[in-house]
Amino acid sequence: MAFTLPQLEYAPAAFPAFISEKTFSFHHGKHLQTYIDTTNKLVAGSDYEGKSLEEIVMTASGPLFNNAAQAWNHEFYFKCISPEKKEIPAALKALIEQNFNSVEEFKEKFIASAVGNFGSGWTWLMQTGPNKLKIMNTSNAGNPMVDGFTPLLTVDVWEHAYYLDFQNRRADYLKAFMEYVNWDFVAANLK
Repeated sequence: MAFTLPQLEYAPAAFPAFISEKTFSFHHGKHLQTYIDTTNKLVAGSDYEGKSLEEIVMTASGPLFNNAAQAWNHEFYFKCISPEKKEIPAALKALIEQNFNSVEEFKEKFIASAVGNFGSGWTWLMQTGPNKLKIMNTSNAGNPMVDGFTPLLTVDVWEHAYYLDFQNRRADYLKAFMEYVNWDFVAANLK
């Protein structure tokens, strides 16, 4: 079965103080669609046909990895945000405080890591073991799953994710992103 563009769980115009409808139309409707279309072309007639994006990300290399991982990363990213402000569930909050001293310190470290993520890529909050959380930057299509870690939260720091709205002000984009994190989704990813 071919991969298809997932529906957003919110309207593209739901984030006027964060990401514009125009950015969503390019980012989700065109950019992600291209990764999905290319992945479909690359898996057709190959040993990867019928496998999930996650299975492909874990075992592929080269152009297939790049496109499948970018499709997976983008789908995950769009689930990491919500137009409604969310409280952090208690168990996740306790785990963040255990690993980063406070939620505010976590946010500061996450933003600083993402600002310092050179070039194009992703910044992740991931689970590295029982009760262990870590912030990690990946370049290009990188994904912490390939290193055996569990992604909990990601932010896209490729310029296409924010440039129409924030131009070169990546830090402002990241501060706004933290206001719209879907903490319920983040908590649901804990193992």
